[in-house]
Amino acid sequence: MLQSINKVIKVLILSDFVLMAGWGLIIPILAIFVVDKIQGGDAQVAGIAIGIYWILKSLIQIPIGRYLDRTTGEKDDYYFLIFGTGLASLVPIGFIFATLPWHMYALQGIHALGMALAIPSWGGVFIRHIDKGKEAMTWGIESSSLGIGIGIAGIVGGIVAKSFGFTPLFIGVSVLGIIATLLFLLIAKDLIPKEKIFPVLKPH
Repeated sequence: MLQSINKVIKVLILSDFVLMAGWGLIIPILAIFVVDKIQGGDAQVAGIAIGIYWILKSLIQIPIGRYLDRTTGEKDDYYFLIFGTGLASLVPIGFIFATLPWHMYALQGIHALGMALAIPSWGGVFIRHIDKGKEAMTWGIESSSLGIGIGIAGIVGGIVAKSFGFTPLFIGVSVLGIIATLLFLLIAKDLIPKEKIFPVLKPH
């Protein structure tokens, strides 16, 4: 089944799986972290932090998507994808040092910016490269892989948090996010002409 899908789509699905499986490790227990480790942390602080992420991401990604649609080629999509995923991957490291509610709010804002850059660019590249006649199957694989990854990660995350604390989880999420970002290097030549990735200085 996967053999019949082209390279770009495979890499996009794999990267998304790794990234979201990483976040799946901590999403179920993030509110517990806020209550246990943040000064003055309670259900309200956790709710505000989650709300900041979803509202900001939803607002920011619309103009970013419009900008990407107006630019020709996939160079901008690729760089937004790399930068956004990489930025979001640094946020869990910030959680390790967070002690006050505003730290969580700021980190969630950074997370929102990173994902707002990554999601429209990921979607744009995915739609342009999806194999004709295999659209439904490909989206099904993408959705199923995310569901399985997040589900398994949620179970593992709860066990690890109980046994070893939050810090190993945050480091693990960041490492997985960096791996997801590096996977995009595998499709650089498919999205950007070689001379634009490694510009050659021509003699005058």
